[in-house]
Amino acid sequence: MSTPVLEARGISRHFGGVKALDEVSFRVYPGEICALIGDNGAGKSTLTKILSGADHSDSGSLALDGKPVVFDSPGSAQQYGISTVYQDLALAPELTPVDNLFLGHEELKSGLAGKLGMLNRGSMRRKAVEQFARLGVNLRSLSVPVSSLSGGQRQSVAIARAAMWAGRVIFMDEPTAALGVVQTERVLQLIRQVRDTGIAVVLISHNMPQVLEIADRVEVLRLGRSVAQMPIAGLRVDDLVSLMTSGTRASTQESL
Repeated sequence: MSTPVLEARGISRHFGGVKALDEVSFRVYPGEICALIGDNGAGKSTLTKILSGADHSDSGSLALDGKPVVFDSPGSAQQYGISTVYQDLALAPELTPVDNLFLGHEELKSGLAGKLGMLNRGSMRRKAVEQFARLGVNLRSLSVPVSSLSGGQRQSVAIARAAMWAGRVIFMDEPTAALGVVQTERVLQLIRQVRDTGIAVVLISHNMPQVLEIADRVEVLRLGRSVAQMPIAGLRVDDLVSLMTSGTRASTQESL
């Protein structure tokens, strides 16, 4: 297998007397969907924050494409091509999909107009159309506030924005939560499209059937420790639940 695009080695994190992570390892490879799963309190959120620059570890190290790296902030991680799509999406509800796609990356016109702060809306719209088309995203309109779009379309905007500015890894926290069946399938297809562009996707989810459907590989945390890193092929829901609760596969237990 190729070199991991992002790898954590021996990550530990304490909050007072509570050990949230204990010598955790994690890796994700280019062009794969890796599910990060674990019961509540397993350490998923803490690990994700460390991997995306929102928190720091007490010990351990990170590597990007096999080389040591330190993320001082989410902005620092983004400079290395790492982004996170949170459940609240962090969209500006009154702005259009195009404006949201370029939020924080606005393009200015050339010359005096740019010096006066005028946006190059034509260029931004063309690039937004290209990005949405590349990922197969079909929106009702590019000119309406994102607050008027469906939940699935808002999620699509958030994912397309992350994919536009993150060239290596995107963390997705419960991306289909509160979506209907049709919207969920569209978002899952979008995640596959992102994976197929070569970007690594880390899926944090409690939906085990969905993990089995979309993930290429799974990494399991239990009580702040790494208990499994394996391909998803051949696993069942019972296996995933058993790994999260006891650290062993159900099918392995049955064969004993």
